[in-house]
Amino acid sequence: MSNDVVAATWVKSSYSGPEGGQCIEWAPACASAHGVVPVRDSKVADGPVVSVEGTAWSSFVGAVKDGEFPGL
Repeated sequence: MSNDVVAATWVKSSYSGPEGGQCIEWAPACASAHGVVPVRDSKVADGPVVSVEGTAWSSFVGAVKDGEFPGL
């Protein structure tokens, strides 16, 4: 998947603030193709990428939407 990640189209989280603070990006096309969600820091585009299983990513996104991480 590493070549896919390099050429991937990255999407910034809709929960990232406009000030450019603590932002993440993910690559939905890679997630669809491989069942693993690549995630990175939006401020460090050439930095490390964390790969998360699709089910874990869905659980995380659901928890964020449900407000389970107060203060974020």
